[in-house]
Amino acid sequence: MGGNYQFTFEKLRVWQEAREWVRGIFGMVKSFPVEEKYGHSNQLTRSAVSVTANLAEGAGRTSAKDQAHFSQLAYSSLMESACLLLLAGDQGWVEADKLGQERQKIESLSNQINALRKAQLSRSR
Repeated sequence: MGGNYQFTFEKLRVWQEAREWVRGIFGMVKSFPVEEKYGHSNQLTRSAVSVTANLAEGAGRTSAKDQAHFSQLAYSSLMESACLLLLAGDQGWVEADKLGQERQKIESLSNQINALRKAQLSRSR
């Protein structure tokens, strides 16, 4: 896409940070066992991508109630990703310090998504 044009979702700080986080997830799963390519790796990347996709879809909705619904879906996908990262840590695929860093990023995204959803719900009343 040329120029400085931005879709509404691209202006959301939480979407920007989630996008950066997803890039890291894609890089991380490259070190997972090859036999997990269509298993754990795939599920983790899909849930991470779903965070950004739901934020984008919500930004495209006209009603604040619909926007809040997609923010809730983004949060749910984020929690799925957190679970999958913890399980990957249990398998030794992610080192403890890296897992701690990912947990901090997830907590930050979680707080931002919840704040966005709260603001959307307050506008829907």
